[in-house]
Amino acid sequence: MTALLWIRFIAGTALIICGIIVFGIELFGVFKFGYVLNRMHAAAMGDTFGIALSMLGLVILCGLNFTSLKMMLVVMFLWFASPVASHMLARFEVATNEELDRMCDTGGLARTAEDRDPES
Repeated sequence: MTALLWIRFIAGTALIICGIIVFGIELFGVFKFGYVLNRMHAAAMGDTFGIALSMLGLVILCGLNFTSLKMMLVVMFLWFASPVASHMLARFEVATNEELDRMCDTGGLARTAEDRDPES
């Protein structure tokens, strides 16, 4: 029984440490990149994966009970909320940044107001 507790402790701790490493890489990406869309991408991807690893490690350490169910529900909520929020911020940046073509290769995605509504 003691060996299983040690295996569970090592697995849970390893997942938490991996989650902290992912958060560190995310933090480096947020400060390294200069453009807001690059920063947002690094933050969104790091949050989703880092929180999943950290919470999975906590679930393993806590065992299967009601608390671990709540932690998994938090992970599921963040998996749905983080990409939606990132997408909304990216659309806002594309819609409001007038110098988007200068900062990144859009491939013709950024259009002026006259291009969107030809009847006006």
